[in-house]
Amino acid sequence: MATNILMPALSPTMTEGTLARWLKKEGEQVKSGDVICEIETDKATMEFEAVDEGILGKILVPDGTEGVQVNQPIGVMVEEGEAVPSGAPAAAPAKATESAPSPSGSPALEAVQASGGKVAGAAEQPVVPDAPKPQGPAPVPAPVANGQAGRIFASPLARRMAGQAGLDLGSIKGSGPGGRIVKADVEAAQAAPKPVAAPAPQAAAAAPAPAPAAAPKPAAPAPVITAPHKAVPHSSMRKVIARRLTEAKQTIPHFYVSIDVELDALMKLRADLNARSPKEGPGAYKLSVNDLVIKATAATLRKLPQTNATWTDNAMVIYDDVDISIAVSIPDGLITPIIRKADQKGLATISNEMKDLAARAKAGKLKPEEFQGGGFSISNMGMFGVKEFSAIINPPQAGILAVSAGEKRPVVKDGQLAVATVMTVTLSVDHRAIDGALAAEWVATFKSIVEDPLSLML
Repeated sequence: MATNILMPALSPTMTEGTLARWLKKEGEQVKSGDVICEIETDKATMEFEAVDEGILGKILVPDGTEGVQVNQPIGVMVEEGEAVPSGAPAAAPAKATESAPSPSGSPALEAVQASGGKVAGAAEQPVVPDAPKPQGPAPVPAPVANGQAGRIFASPLARRMAGQAGLDLGSIKGSGPGGRIVKADVEAAQAAPKPVAAPAPQAAAAAPAPAPAAAPKPAAPAPVITAPHKAVPHSSMRKVIARRLTEAKQTIPHFYVSIDVELDALMKLRADLNARSPKEGPGAYKLSVNDLVIKATAATLRKLPQTNATWTDNAMVIYDDVDISIAVSIPDGLITPIIRKADQKGLATISNEMKDLAARAKAGKLKPEEFQGGGFSISNMGMFGVKEFSAIINPPQAGILAVSAGEKRPVVKDGQLAVATVMTVTLSVDHRAIDGALAAEWVATFKSIVEDPLSLML
C-alpha cells in the first residue's frame, strides 16, 4: 500500500523547514535506518532516516524547496511491485521515520567562532524553544497506527527518560513524525501538573455567561523605509531567536547584579597548569580563561543549588545536575553547546570538551542534545574587549552570567593604590525564582572562587 512520507518535526520549534536534498532517488530501495534526505530546520541541517522498508516511488518536494510545512507529504513510499500513484495518497498513513539524527551525528548549520580555546559569546541568547506545533494538510496518526497493533513509537532517548521518570509511554502523546514520542514530549509530561477533579456543580447554580473574547491585537505596521537599502530575508533561526527573545524579555521579570572580579590569581594558575600540559597526545590540553569561568560558575551553582532552577506556576524545579550552556555566535544567530555535569569535571576535561564541541559545530556535526537544554547559561564577550553588558535570560532557565573583558585597573589594597587585572560580570536572573539577596550571594561566591582559584582543585 502506498504511504506518504511526511515532513518531520526534527526540532521542538520547527513548524516548517527546507528540504535541502534527497539522498535516495525515485525507484530506489529503502531499508530501515537509511538516510533518505537532508532537512534544514530552524536550528540545524539534519538527516532524515527511514524506519520501514520499501521503494521511494515518487518525490513530491524537490531539492532546495523552502517553507515546507511539518506533516506535509514530501514523498511516496510503495511496496515491491506496487504501482506508483500520480500524487500523494489522500488518506495514507505516514511512514514512521526517525526523528533523531543518525549515530554518526547530524550536520548542523551552526558554526562556532572559537579561537585559542575561547568561545565567542553574545548578549542575545538563543532560548529553549516551544513545543512543536504541527501544521499541514496531512494529519498525524496515533503511534499505534504506524506499526503493529499496540506498538508505541518513541525515540531511544524518550524511552530512557520516561523509564527514569516512571512515566507510562502509552499515556504520552507524541509530537514527532507519525506520532512518535520524542524528548520534548517526555519533558512536557514531567512538567505537566496532575489533574485535579473539579467539584460537581450545584443543581441550582446558574451557568456563568461566557466571557467576551478579547479583541486581537493589531499587527504592528511595517516600517516605511525610503533610504537606499537591500532586504536580506530572515533565516528560520533568526525568526525563532527574535520571537523567543521578545517573549523572554516581556514575560520574565529580569533584574541584574554586577560585580568586579580580580583575575590575576586565576591567570597565574592557568599559566602554571598550561605549562604542565604535555606538548601533544591524549593528555594534552590548553586552558582558556573561559574554561576556568565555566568551572567557577559550576562550583558556584553547586554551592547555591537553589539558583540552578526553573520557575513554574506549580513548583520550583531544582536541577540535580549542573549543566551549563555556553552561548556562541554563528553567522545566522546563536547556539548554546552544553557542558554536562560541569561541576564534576576537571579543567582539562572541560577545556577539551569545549574545543571538541566547537570543532564539530564548525563541521556541522553537533547533535540536538548537545545544544538543547541546560540549567544555566554563560555569555562571554571578553574576547571582543567589551567592558560590561547584561544578557537576556535563556528560558526556562533562571539565570545567565555575562562575562566581559579582563583589563588593568587601579585598585586599593591594604590602603595602597595598586594595579590589578579586573573583569566585570553581570548576573541576570528571573526574579520569580531568585531574590535579590540570593543573587547577591551568588556573585559574591563566584568572586571568591575566581579570586582564590586553587579552590577549584578541591
